[in-house]
Formats: sequence, structure tokens, C-alpha cells
Amino acid sequence: MGFDVLGLVAPHPPIMIDEVGGADARVTAASAAALRALRALVDRFSPETIVVVSPHAPGYWDAFTAAAADRFEGNLGQFRAPQVSHGVPGDPELALAILEEAASAGLPAVAREDGLRGDTAVLDHGVLVPLYFLDPRSAYPLVVLTFAGLSAEEHAAFGRAVSRAAARIGRRVAFLASGDMSHRLLPAAPAGYSPRAHLFDEEVATLLARGDFAGIAAIDPGLREDAGECGWRSLLILGGFLEHADTASRVLSYEGPWGVGYLTAAFAPEAELAGLPAYTPAAGTKGGMPGKDASEPVRLARQTIEAFVRTGAAPDPDPLSDPALPTRAGAFVSLHTPAGLRGCIGTIGPTQPTLAAEIVHNSVSAASQDPRFPPVRPDELAGLEITVDVLEQPEPVSSMSELDPKVYGVITTCGWRRGLLLPDLEGVDTCEDQVAIAMSKGGIRPDETISLERFKVVRYA
Repeated sequence: MGFDVLGLVAPHPPIMIDEVGGADARVTAASAAALRALRALVDRFSPETIVVVSPHAPGYWDAFTAAAADRFEGNLGQFRAPQVSHGVPGDPELALAILEEAASAGLPAVAREDGLRGDTAVLDHGVLVPLYFLDPRSAYPLVVLTFAGLSAEEHAAFGRAVSRAAARIGRRVAFLASGDMSHRLLPAAPAGYSPRAHLFDEEVATLLARGDFAGIAAIDPGLREDAGECGWRSLLILGGFLEHADTASRVLSYEGPWGVGYLTAAFAPEAELAGLPAYTPAAGTKGGMPGKDASEPVRLARQTIEAFVRTGAAPDPDPLSDPALPTRAGAFVSLHTPAGLRGCIGTIGPTQPTLAAEIVHNSVSAASQDPRFPPVRPDELAGLEITVDVLEQPEPVSSMSELDPKVYGVITTCGWRRGLLLPDLEGVDTCEDQVAIAMSKGGIRPDETISLERFKVVRYA
């Protein structure tokens, strides 16, 4: 017990565990080794309770939760490894103290429905995977938290409430922020691909290496959306918990072998971090903005919009050189400013001889013909952020159970009316919301019968 505060960041891919991944687990050996290196730090700290915030625990979008269960149990049976299990006491006194401190700060926070006193709450893989490495002996009681769809400052304030609660009841707490980084690093990534996604991970690694949680909070929302991350809010709560602590920071590892970024980090006094491995992040830049390393489709869209806004004429496009791009495809061009969406026009399937011509045509339309906005002005050009979604071939589905708004876009059809919504849009979290918005865009009433199609996109920035 030679130091007083410990914060941890851990990834949670089940495939990293030998019993789940088998030979594939070796691919994430750097992350597993980093977590094993942290185990000695946890044991040296000897927490009375580990507080974990998990993106996959049951929660609410409009409120934080804390599980005040007397016990937690779970296993990785859904990943074909039921023998990987964890069962520990809860710390209901601390969980309830956290909720009280949050309420005193005016934060919406409730007890988890399956995590009341007397209950045994279920552990999700966002908790099970890190604790497989950090607490293999099931030695430490738990409190499990969830984040919410609230502001960055409210997440930091919730972290401060955790710190105050622990201090008030005299609890020695290690805080674990569970979360993966971008889910779109490679074309084969499960959530689709964005060539800008790696920039989010590089920025997070750089900021965490210097303990800059204010910088984490200020990361461009458009970049976060392109990344499809699940760990940003966990980091905000950790930052609030550590706000007044005297800690150094160490990023131990980062890798993204399957298109999802896995980062491991520790926050403790400098002397306690000595001897731990250190990852040196590369500095990143944000694509899709003027003067940055934008992708080829975005460079073409920007050149088109700037020429059209200034001269009234669009350039004749050169062929696109990227061999990964299709010759012809539907494409959507989206424009954003710091105030939000500024235009979005696209085509479901190819209407032009080449993809380059498709992008030029839709870039002009997004800048000048979106009925929701006036045409883009020359003084707005420098601040435009541009993304280009290249659509894969749509496929019919029989029900909403085959949809996933984070992975697939949706097309709703009723007679000659069609409505489309792109995948992974901020604030669109359920299939029902996605379909309802697509129907509204197509002028289809809620009581009308529709057919559904889904599609994937490659998002360029």
C-alpha cells in the first residue's frame, strides 16, 4: 500500500483469451502481455474494490448507472468458453455512495435494474476480459458502472463523484476504464472501414501518454463518429476520477490487428510505473479537412466543391487511382461545419459512368441542392469537413432483426417511394429509429407496408 490512486485503461476483445481465440489469441499478444504486466501493479496497490466502467453493461442513454449488487458472476459462454468465469462480491455500500454523490452533483444516475442489494448481477465481457488478466484469483470486490449519452463534462463529473464517494466511505479504489478504440481500422473491420479511423486511435494514445483528459474530451466529434469507438466515454469518467490525483501516465501497448484498436494504459505515481513496458504513439492528423492527408475520394469532393462554389463549374474528374475503389458505385457526399451537418446528397446505385463522376455529381448537389440548407458560400469552404460514403450493393432483408444501425445502412421502399439512411450515424442507435427515419425521408407513413434492404459502406475522410 505504498501509493494512493490507480487508474487503468484496458481493451476487452474475448479473442485475446486463449480459451476463446486459440491460435488467434497470439495475434493480440502485446495487449495480453501489457495486461499481465499491470497485474503486479494492481496487486501492489491492493485495492479494496475495483470500479469498472464497461460499454457493454446494461445501462441507459440518459443516465449513468451503478450496480449495487451483493455479488457479480459471469462467463464467456457466448464466446464458446463457459469455463472462463469470474465471481466476486460486490460493494453495494460504495455503489450507493456513488449514486448519492452523483445526485448531489445534479447528475442523472440510477441503480442498475439487475444490480440491487441482494442481487447477483451478470458480468459482461467488457468486465470479464480485463479481469481475466488483472484479477485471475477473483480477489477484489467490484462495482460496475455504465456511461451515458450525456456531455463530456457530465462524464467527468460522474468520475469526480466516484472519487468523492470512495473518499467519503474510506474505500481504496482502483478505477478501470474498459473500452476499445476505433472499430474501423481495416476494410474487413466488423463495423465497416474509415481511412480516418486510425487518426482517432493515434490522437487518444498521444493524449493519454501525457495524461491530457481535457484533450480527450475535446476530440472532434466527427472523428469519433468515423472511428466507431466504444471507449471514449469510459476515458472521460476515468479522467474525472483522476482529476485531483498526483499521477503519471503510461501507455503500455496499442495494436489493431482485426480492424479494432486495443489500448492498455496505467495512471499511478511515476515510481510505480517504472519497469512497465511503454508504447510510443505516432502523431496523427485529421483527414477530411483542408491541408490534411485526406483520402482520394475526399480530395476529389473538396476540389469539386471549391471549384463549383467559386466559379459555378465543376471540374472534369481524372480516374481514381486507388485499386480498392470500385469502377462504379453509388456514393454519398456529406458536409459538416462546427455547427453540424451542412449538406448530404447521394445515390443508392451508380448513375454516372465512373465512381469519380459520381462523386463530382454528388459533391455539387451536396453543396448546392440539399433542400435543408442554402448553397455553400465561399467563406465556408475553409471550415468544411467532408466525408464520402461509397455504397456496396444493397441486399433485401425480411425483418428488422437482420439490421444493425452501426454496421448497415437501410433502404425502405413503399411503391415508388424510397428512403435511405446511412449506417453509424450519431444518435441513431436502434433499428426502429433507423427505419423510422428512412421512412420519413422517403415520405412513407408509419402505418404503410414497406420492404427493407440493407447495405454496407466504406467511409472515406
